[in-house]
Parts: sequence; structure tokens; C-alpha cells
Amino acid sequence: MRIMISCGEASGDMYAGALAAELRRRVPDAEIFGFGGPRLQAAGGRLIGDYGPFSVTGLTEAVKVVPRSFAMLRKLVDTARDLRPHVFVAIDFPDFNFKLMAALRRLGIPIVYYVSPQLWAWRPGRMDTMKEYVDRVLVIFPFEETLYRRAGVSVQFVGHPLVDLIRPSQTRTDFLHDRGLRVDAPTVALLPGSRRNELERIAPIVTQAVSLIRARVPEAQFVVACAPNIPDAMFAPFVHAHPDGQLILVRDRADDVLVASDVVITASGTATIQCALHQKPMVVVYRVSPLTYRLGKPFVQVDTFAMPNLVAGRRIVPELIQDDFTPERTAEETIALLTDANKRAEMLAALAQVKEQLGSPGASARAADTVLEVATSAMSS
Repeated sequence: MRIMISCGEASGDMYAGALAAELRRRVPDAEIFGFGGPRLQAAGGRLIGDYGPFSVTGLTEAVKVVPRSFAMLRKLVDTARDLRPHVFVAIDFPDFNFKLMAALRRLGIPIVYYVSPQLWAWRPGRMDTMKEYVDRVLVIFPFEETLYRRAGVSVQFVGHPLVDLIRPSQTRTDFLHDRGLRVDAPTVALLPGSRRNELERIAPIVTQAVSLIRARVPEAQFVVACAPNIPDAMFAPFVHAHPDGQLILVRDRADDVLVASDVVITASGTATIQCALHQKPMVVVYRVSPLTYRLGKPFVQVDTFAMPNLVAGRRIVPELIQDDFTPERTAEETIALLTDANKRAEMLAALAQVKEQLGSPGASARAADTVLEVATSAMSS
């Protein structure tokens, strides 16, 4: 059995790795290959291409990687033409994967789309593309299933894979003690993004917010969860601005950082779901280039961006987007969650409800079963 997978960022690679592990558990000799990163590779997938150079956000930012993207698309299509996978699994990353799946569909390869792109929020016309090309859509948020079913797309809610992938290795006490931080001090986790251009826009503002928080809550300490695919040098401004040891960097240990935290300042995206699963009060922030924001805003179909708010159907966590994302606003919201017990308790109660809606454990296993069902059907036809 030959299975091709394509994902294009750190979260997608995490889901791809978990999916590949489940596929191998069921079919140990399956040949898994495609476009991804270290987690897909560690689970036994052979990389035809690495997503690292292609992971950006924003319309204007994406233009810079277009030539490389087309070259990678050609390489992946050529590989599929030679190896003839029995199924192609696209994981999020729609601008790239939509082009790839259209080409593979012309080769007669069945397609499963896992971790569906946010069509309900951005460019809903792509739903017609999904209906035309995809054999099965596997969604990870409960409200998505109804939207796809109404559009006549074959869809299945499998639950959120992060439910299984939340794996802290230390307790709060051990984590903070091992890094020379106080166990009894208010601890703020900083998750400033998993892409370079995200970090470039978010880190300077968060760094300034840290100074404002420390002025009001002097005992506060901060831990930056550094994404695994971003060089250490890009996180250096955090430490340079706060060299007294109350701010530290930790690489590729987001679950441990969250376990140790009292409040989180996080970039919008998958990290907000991690925070919700850990039941951590959060302030969600985001900024893209001004041109990207102006071009994209007319096409946005929702009035909230943070995933916990979308799942809850109401605004339960503060989200500071674009011009609202300032050091002052970020500090104000964070300090409120550190000092206002009622505000904190209200958010925790709402996050508990969000966690319940994300499904039971086993999302990757359920996704693997569906992928194998589609592949087996292709092999027998």
C-alpha cells in the first residue's frame, strides 16, 4: 500500500506524524511518502520535500515563496505519477494542497482532506473545489461537519488530534525548579508563533508587553515556547530585553511550558487549542502585513478569529488582532487574568466546555481507519 501525505507547517506536521504512526500500526509495510517535516519523517514517512522554506502567513508574504512552491508541486506530481499512491492525504495548507490535489485527481488518485482548511472563515467558494476533488473530508471541529454536509461533501468529524498529542513530560513544580524559576511566582507562557514571519511581527510587541506586565506584577516570570523549526537567534530579542533571568527560552516543549503557566499570551492558531486543552487562560494576538490585512479583510466571513471562540460560538478569550494588538492592550488583558480571580474563573469554565466539544481521544486512529478504507477501495478497483 502506498500513501502520499502533504502538510505545510509545524501543526500539520504534528498531525501528519500522528497519522503516519497510526497507519503503520495497522499496515506495517505501508509505503508513506510526501511533503512534510521532522515528525512525519520520524513516524516513517519518506520526505520528498521539507515544508520549512514554504511556511508563511499572509497574502503578500506568500508571494515570495511562489517560485519554490511551483517547483515543489512539480516534484510531488512527478513522484505521484511514478509511484501511483493508492490515496493522497492533504493536511490543511490549502493554497498549496488545493493545487496539488487537483493535479493528483487528474491522475486518478483518491483524495482525503484531513484537518480541513477554514472555508467557513475565508474564501468559502473553495467548498465547491472540495466537493469536486475530495473523496472524504475529515474535520476536527464539530461545527465543521454540519457546514460540509450541507454543501453535499462527504465528511466525517474525527475529533481533534491534539487531544491525544498533549503529552507533558514534567509537572509545573519540576519544570520551573529545573530552570531556576520560582514555583510560587505568577508564570506567563509566551507562544509567539511557529513561522518566521509571524515571529517577526509578534515578538517585538510581546517583548514590550512583558516590560509593562513586570512593572505592574514585579514577581511575574515568563517562559517562551520556541517552535522547533525556527532558529534560536530569532528568539534572542526576548532575552536581550529581559536579561535578569525572569524570562527564559524553552525549545519544542510547548506542553511542559503550558503546564507550568498561569496565563498564556499566544499567537492565533493551533496553539490556542493547546491552551484550551490544558485549560489555561489566554490572550490571543496576531498581526500580518498592513497590505495583507487590507486585501484579505473583505473576504473574511467571521467576526472572531481565535479557535476557542469559534468552537464556543461566542467570545470567551480576548483576541487582539492587527491594530488592536499593542503592548498596552496585551499587558492589560494579561494582568487582568493574573489578578482578577472572577475573570479567570469565568474563562476557565468556558474553556472546559470547549475542551468537551473537541471530541474524545483517538482522532488520529479514526482518521487512519478512513484513509485505509479509501486506499483499500482503490487497490481493489
